[in-house]
Amino acid sequence: MGTIISRLGKRFFLYKCELKILILGLDFSGKTTILYKLKLGQTLRSIPTIGFNVECVEYKNFRITFWDVGGQNKIRPLWRHYLHNTHGLVFVVDSHDKRRISEARCELHNILSDFELRTAILLVLASKQDVEGAMTVNEVADKLGLHCLRRRTWYIQSASGISGQGLYQGLHWLFNNVQFCCGP
Repeated sequence: MGTIISRLGKRFFLYKCELKILILGLDFSGKTTILYKLKLGQTLRSIPTIGFNVECVEYKNFRITFWDVGGQNKIRPLWRHYLHNTHGLVFVVDSHDKRRISEARCELHNILSDFELRTAILLVLASKQDVEGAMTVNEVADKLGLHCLRRRTWYIQSASGISGQGLYQGLHWLFNNVQFCCGP
């Protein structure tokens, strides 16, 4: 009996909100691994994303469409074409890649300056925290210049796409702060 009610509830259930969340970051930062950990609950072996991946995830009363866009140098100028109607930006940073953290900072600040993202909130996932020698969340926040972002709601969360550590905490923050776009 409970199964039947559950199925009917899902069939007629109206979501409180449908969101578009963009996942960006440099290549090899863990974006696709994180996307499929959220979607499937398991770690998939992935190859560099040429173009984009789109997946819908249901979480609480939200139906989220995640757009995971490739982070290769030649693809980054195309990021702007995915910004329209974006409620939130998840920027994934490889916490172990100290050599490219300044490049990640430049790309983050560049994309945040776009008019289309003026109301989007920012969740930074400091990924690969399970790798020895990874920068702390505070180090990543400092090196990305997050504290100098004005008029922007942001949060940084330590995460691992392999273990899933921190992913749902980050999503929880994201959805608690994006509700303003969906109403009460």
